[in-house]
Amino acid sequence: MERSYISDYFRLIRWENLLFLGILIWVLEKWVCAPVLVADGFYEVLPWWFIALLIGASVCIAAGGYVINDYFDIKIDRINRAEKLIVTQTVSKDQAMVLYRIMTCVGIGLGLVASWIVRSWPMAVIFIFVPGLLWFYSSAYKRQLFLGNLIIALTSALPPFLVALANIGWLNHHFAIIMPYLSLSRDLIYWMSGFSLFAFLMTWIREIVKDLQDQAGDREFECHTLPIVLGELWTKIILTALILTTAGLLSYCCFAVLPFPHTWDSLSTRYLVFGLLVPLACEIVLLWAAKIASDYRHAQLLMKFIMFIGVLFAFVIARTL
Repeated sequence: MERSYISDYFRLIRWENLLFLGILIWVLEKWVCAPVLVADGFYEVLPWWFIALLIGASVCIAAGGYVINDYFDIKIDRINRAEKLIVTQTVSKDQAMVLYRIMTCVGIGLGLVASWIVRSWPMAVIFIFVPGLLWFYSSAYKRQLFLGNLIIALTSALPPFLVALANIGWLNHHFAIIMPYLSLSRDLIYWMSGFSLFAFLMTWIREIVKDLQDQAGDREFECHTLPIVLGELWTKIILTALILTTAGLLSYCCFAVLPFPHTWDSLSTRYLVFGLLVPLACEIVLLWAAKIASDYRHAQLLMKFIMFIGVLFAFVIARTL
């Protein structure tokens, strides 16, 4: 098998996004959940093999979602990104469908095993529900106004909750006494909810930016995305409102909710301002200056960077708790 052929398979499953997902789960466990447990006097954290199992399940399901998305988007991608088209070029439709089934089945299987180990039915429901949601998104929902963007944003918000549910299930199962851990469970859900909300909003914004980038192909196949239905001007206005809302929520959480020092020279404040708020302001500037697809691609790449920086805020939590 030629190297270029192998690399196309890695491109098809979006290996860089899968790497980010794996890092996200590991960081949330090691830099958020573990410090929260230690701060509350518990040292029973998830073992490395269970974290690997959780990452493997999430990564496989996400990989299957990327494959089936490209499978259904062949015609649109011939217009929007013909130079990056893989399915029907180096990977046949049949091979793509086989890969989708393998990755999805392995992901569901690993997810159900992880759910059984910690006796968490909510985790099992997520691992069964998400693959079906990704299938319907790729086949139909992504072409509908708002719905497609919201589905992807929702699935992006689930990994932090998976980490919280895994820790709660692990403690409850291994200690078999639920009541003493109710406050701890609330703490874990509290922290993970913040990261989930951030992932939801940032993914929602990024998906709308992608719609701006992909207008040519989407219009050809009568997709009902925001730029096509409302136009670029109103889409940019909505994006600006979402970005400002995100910036406002981040500021509120940092200064009014999180138990951190609130002085201007504190690590959390500097991280918020220079790591998140300034890049978000740059994102608004890029959006309003964008004219062609490549301009929107730069704006989309900046969103990826902001999401990565947002995940690394977990380091500030680990240093503070």
